[in-house]
Amino acid sequence: MPSATEILFAIGAGDDVVAVTHECDYPREAVRLPKVTSSTGPELRDAGAIDRHVRAAIHAGSSLYALDAELLDRLDPDLIVTQELCAVCAVSYDIVATAAKRLRSRHARIISLEPSSLDDVLANIELLGQITGRSDGTQRLIEALRSRVAILRQRAGNGRPRTLLLEWTDPPMSAGHWIPELIELAGGTPILADPRVNSRRLEWDAIGAADPDAVIVAPCGFDLTKTKNAIEQLAGIPQWRSLRAVREGRLLPFDGNAYVSRPGPRLVDTAEMIAQWYTTVAEYAG
Repeated sequence: MPSATEILFAIGAGDDVVAVTHECDYPREAVRLPKVTSSTGPELRDAGAIDRHVRAAIHAGSSLYALDAELLDRLDPDLIVTQELCAVCAVSYDIVATAAKRLRSRHARIISLEPSSLDDVLANIELLGQITGRSDGTQRLIEALRSRVAILRQRAGNGRPRTLLLEWTDPPMSAGHWIPELIELAGGTPILADPRVNSRRLEWDAIGAADPDAVIVAPCGFDLTKTKNAIEQLAGIPQWRSLRAVREGRLLPFDGNAYVSRPGPRLVDTAEMIAQWYTTVAEYAG
């Protein structure tokens, strides 16, 4: 997972990482490493087309990703970090477990990370620190992250703009898992959100009726350019155009791939960036 790669490098275990996924793009050192996964689907840019492809694949029982078992066998890792949280986000645990059983040495330990909150993310960082023998670097990282979280909590004001964060745009999807917590840390109040559980489909009528004070658009897996394109495609939806936040410019396009949907150390960066944005947007109805 990209988040696991970020964690391993952040705690000082980067030199021990022998391979990553095709989506691991941070830090820069990780990009040069061998890729043991690939996407099995076509290159799609439209949110609606991607959603249809994903739903069709899941309905057919097909995997969205492939694992290069031969390369994994040649690399012969001691530790494989995977996930069971989301079938759409990464290679499934079952595929990884099957490949691990076929390794020549058969000694690899498999760790599955399934965070649903910021505390879970911090616990995952501590777990990987223990397993890799990087306790010192891990504790420094954890202490720094907790200190920044404490500062965010102290600075959160009383206004707390009612904020809608869309994890997807076609169809619109709610903010799930750790994302509502990030909004709260930043000083907002998440609406139509689903803390600690999976994101869910929202209806445009419900979004229009909620009429949030601020809107953040951060589609899972989209960088900032793709996010802005997705926002442009919402222009034809009457309920979207009617939102006060959209009409009055309280709309934040966000790099969801790097900062929102990836449960690693940069989640605290995300809360800080949203907090800063709250100080710059126009006045909202409190």
